Amino acid sequence: MQLTLENPDFRYLLRGVSAGGVLVNDQTLNRSFILTPHELLENWRPTSSQDLLADDMQALLALNPVLVILGTGTRQQFPSAAVMASCLTRGIGIEVMDNAAAARTFNVLATEGRKVVAGFIV
Repeated sequence: MQLTLENPDFRYLLRGVSAGGVLVNDQTLNRSFILTPHELLENWRPTSSQDLLADDMQALLALNPVLVILGTGTRQQFPSAAVMASCLTRGIGIEVMDNAAAARTFNVLATEGRKVVAGFIV
């Protein structure tokens, strides 16, 4: 059997998560950010899931996702009902998880070619 390395057809890959930040490609981000397979938006406003407002979700929704992944730091913390509703009322799925799980999930969905947008609260 011959094994072949296939490079992904997207630009951004999550390579690691620690208490100090999230490793995107070769750059460690220590402030909240938004990520698609082809776009990185740094310095997203929220600093915690409690700080996250429905208006903050507009930056993610503007990227026309089918699914939003919300990484809430070192532990899974659900945001307000208004934040959840900002996606669900538009028919867009939202999954909330800790940053490590969100990174793994993002990579799998990006590899599958899914239209996913992730918001990471760091």
